[in-house]
Amino acid sequence: MPRKAETKIEPVEPDLDNTGGGKDSEERISIYIRRIFNMEKKMKKTFYLMLLIFAVSNSLLNAKDKSILKVYAPDYFSSEWGPGPFIESSFEKICECDLKYFTGDLLPRLRLEGTRIDADIVIGLDTDITKVARDMELFATHNQDVKSLTLPIQWSDDVFLPFDWSYLAFVYDNEKIKSPPKSFKELASSSNKLKIIIQDPRTSISGLSLVLWVKSIYGDEAKNIWKNLAPKIVTVTKGWSEAYGMFLEGEADMVLSYTTSPAYHLIAEGDDSKSAAIFDEGHYMTIELAGKIKNTKNPKLADQFMRFILSSTFQEAIPTSNWSYPSSLDSTKLPKEFIDLPRPQKSILLSEEQAHRIRKKAIDEWVEALSN
Repeated sequence: MPRKAETKIEPVEPDLDNTGGGKDSEERISIYIRRIFNMEKKMKKTFYLMLLIFAVSNSLLNAKDKSILKVYAPDYFSSEWGPGPFIESSFEKICECDLKYFTGDLLPRLRLEGTRIDADIVIGLDTDITKVARDMELFATHNQDVKSLTLPIQWSDDVFLPFDWSYLAFVYDNEKIKSPPKSFKELASSSNKLKIIIQDPRTSISGLSLVLWVKSIYGDEAKNIWKNLAPKIVTVTKGWSEAYGMFLEGEADMVLSYTTSPAYHLIAEGDDSKSAAIFDEGHYMTIELAGKIKNTKNPKLADQFMRFILSSTFQEAIPTSNWSYPSSLDSTKLPKEFIDLPRPQKSILLSEEQAHRIRKKAIDEWVEALSN
């Protein structure tokens, strides 16, 4: 009779639905489960690693594809409480670009970089210093239709485009001062013990506007105005923020600020105790401007941003982020608190040539009066 073929028994993984009992079976089951678990862990790690690589690669590709719009701006502009963050996110939604702010003092940076400037847009210049900026020949024409501007004066500058404005003024606590002065002469000659805080015209735009304001009204008599005002000046600060903070802490009765400053307290704090003293002599206008760099690497993107400045999205953000009047927005669209603010009867604005011509003398008279 032929012999049966020998059957070789190979070890196999147990069938989990038909496992026998005993210690050996339990160990086999345990080994199987551990192997499966380890395989799953490795697969998960590999999967998540691949997802991460894909996400990073996709992000880098998108960043590489996006153009970057470089905007030079003052520190306040891009701060979390300034208009910059909203403007950045709003513009990026329509430009398919990456808007980046580079902050600091604008004029010193422009002087330092000159024709090597690495920006597309400069925003935050003031009419009192545009003569210096213009003479650097760094800026191109803005090519925007200024007919929509709602400034209280006519605007014809084809290089610098206004984005907001306000009037310089002395802000006071109306619960403490019931009859505020109505002119510089009244402020300077009053026998009361009013104490004021102002900013240094050599380091502050608002301080510079103040000495030009006084000089534009009083001419050669400005020296005497400062002489009479000097005893009332508690301190002179480097910038606006420090001065206004000291005023809010009660270190003075009045502070050099803007007619729109009380709107902040009304809207953000529900506080109606701050007012701006309105002078019969008129109030100096401060207008903030933007300009397009002539040698921009992204001319189309820069033009798009200049158009965006006059858009309702940009303009409607100004009152409650920069606490100023927008340059191109119908007054009916302003917050009620802005509509109700008192405005001076007379607007004072020097041309950039006038401001440049009297700047040094106005500052020298101020320094001399406060030094004696």
